[in-house]
Amino acid sequence: MDKAERRLELLRAARDVFATKGYHAAKVDDIVARASVAKGTFYLYFPDKRSVFVELVDGLFSRLGAAILTVDTQGDIEAQIKHNIRGIVAVLLDDPALTQLLLSFAPGLDPAFAAKIRSFYDGVKTLLRVSLDEGQRLGIVAEGDTSMYATFTVGALKEIFTESTDRGQAWPREQLVEQIFRLLQRGYLRIDRALEPPVSVPPKPRKTRKKSA
Repeated sequence: MDKAERRLELLRAARDVFATKGYHAAKVDDIVARASVAKGTFYLYFPDKRSVFVELVDGLFSRLGAAILTVDTQGDIEAQIKHNIRGIVAVLLDDPALTQLLLSFAPGLDPAFAAKIRSFYDGVKTLLRVSLDEGQRLGIVAEGDTSMYATFTVGALKEIFTESTDRGQAWPREQLVEQIFRLLQRGYLRIDRALEPPVSVPPKPRKTRKKSA
C-alpha cells in the first residue's frame, strides 16, 4: 500500500471512530485499531487526532465548494440550480459519518475543536453568500441581505440533514433536491422573472410635416 492510500485509510478510520465514539472520547489507539496499523504508523502521517479532524473537515468543505457551479442565465436555470443542490446533497450524504459529527457538535469541551467547527460553518455561509451575490447580479435572487439569506439556508439544511443522518429519516435524494429547490423558489429565488422575455416597446410613429401649399 502506498503512502497516499495509507493516509486515506487513516482518515477513513478516524472519521468512523469520531462518528461512533465522538471526537473527544476518541483516542489515537482507537483510530489505529480501526485501520489495523501500528501506532507509530499513525504518527508518520499526523501529529495528533486534531490534525486528522482538521483535514477531514477541510476536505469536506473543498468538495462542497467544487459542487457549486456558476449559473448561466442563457441556459436552463432551474436545472442548473437543482444540479448545485444535488451536488451539495451528494457531498453530505455520501459521507454520513463526518456530516453527522459536524451536525451533532456541542460546544464547550475543546476550544480549538469548536473553532474549527465554527470556521467550517462560516466558510459554508461565505460560499453561499458569494453565490447569492452573483445571483442578485444575474437577476435570479431577490434584493436583500445575502448574508442573512445564507444563514437562513444553512440553518434549514442543517435540520434537514440532521434528520437524514442522525434520526434515520432517509428521504430519497431526488425528493430532497426537489423540496429544497421549492423552498428556495418560494423564498429568495426569482427564476420566473429571469426567464421572462424582455418587453418590447413599439416604436413611436414619426411625425411628418405637412407640406405648405
